[in-house]
Amino acid sequence: MKKTIVLSVLFALPIVAYLFFASGVNTFAKLPVVTPGIKELPGWQSLSGEDIKLKDKITILGFPGEDILYNKGNAFNLNQKIYNKNREFKDFQMVMVAPLGTEGQAKELLSELSRLTNVSGWHFVFAPKEEIKAFHASLNLVGGLDDKAGTPNVYIIDKDLNLRGRKGMNKKGEEEYKEGYNTISAAELHNEMSDDVKIILAEYRLALKKNNKRKI
Repeated sequence: MKKTIVLSVLFALPIVAYLFFASGVNTFAKLPVVTPGIKELPGWQSLSGEDIKLKDKITILGFPGEDILYNKGNAFNLNQKIYNKNREFKDFQMVMVAPLGTEGQAKELLSELSRLTNVSGWHFVFAPKEEIKAFHASLNLVGGLDDKAGTPNVYIIDKDLNLRGRKGMNKKGEEEYKEGYNTISAAELHNEMSDDVKIILAEYRLALKKNNKRKI
């Protein structure tokens, strides 16, 4: 009898854990869309020379501004709390949109990060500041960029070019709105953003399983 109970608990725990992480800390089965159908990146120059796109990728989109190295602690927080936990997901990427002239800083930052992790999922693209500000404005968010075309916030973009976040009632019955996640706060990344990324990855894993079953 005891063996049966133990086996049942061991079998149930992974399922319970999956449901817990898939539901996150808000009340949504799916992570809400904050801005639908954002623009694709307009072919800006990338550090690697690759053509970096958002479509068909789960992207953490950031705007580090002109002071990439001065604010490198933000990137290290993001790398530790979000990227390292999810980089094995093949369609997951980090895309940082930075002003022209910051290529050297971006290269140095990636060199420092590479001492800690495989940075193949980190991408930097570069554009004039006014183009970056116009692109950010097209996301239709409450927050804007500073005069150096930067913000500590990063954003979750799904494979269909929707910006995802929190929009609606939370567990306390309070209205909640979150369009971006503050990389200055390791706690916010660890608690809120990590949960929300888990939700969206769970969505795609579930969709993939359903598609595979249909093909059988």
